Amino acid sequence: MHRLPATLTIAEAKAAVEALERDLDAGEGPFEIDAGALESFDTSAIAVLLEGRRQAQALGRGIVVRNAPPTMVELAGLYGVGRLLGFAEAPIQSILA
Repeated sequence: MHRLPATLTIAEAKAAVEALERDLDAGEGPFEIDAGALESFDTSAIAVLLEGRRQAQALGRGIVVRNAPPTMVELAGLYGVGRLLGFAEAPIQSILA
């Protein structure tokens, strides 16, 4: 299982994608990503997950994102990509509050 770092912003995005690529090449079946350590992130984290999804699909694999913070789920929903990442549609309330 690939674990995202505690901080994932634009500054860490390139390294995060490179780390995903390394772990993605090392397995089979659905690519599992643990987002539980995320404490500080921006929309770059969503972009990193979408890139991981794209790469996994190119290899005939899906992705499963586990332990995503509620604000990440809401942010993905706000951008209309929540279902692409396997998140249930969540009401967009706290992120806009």
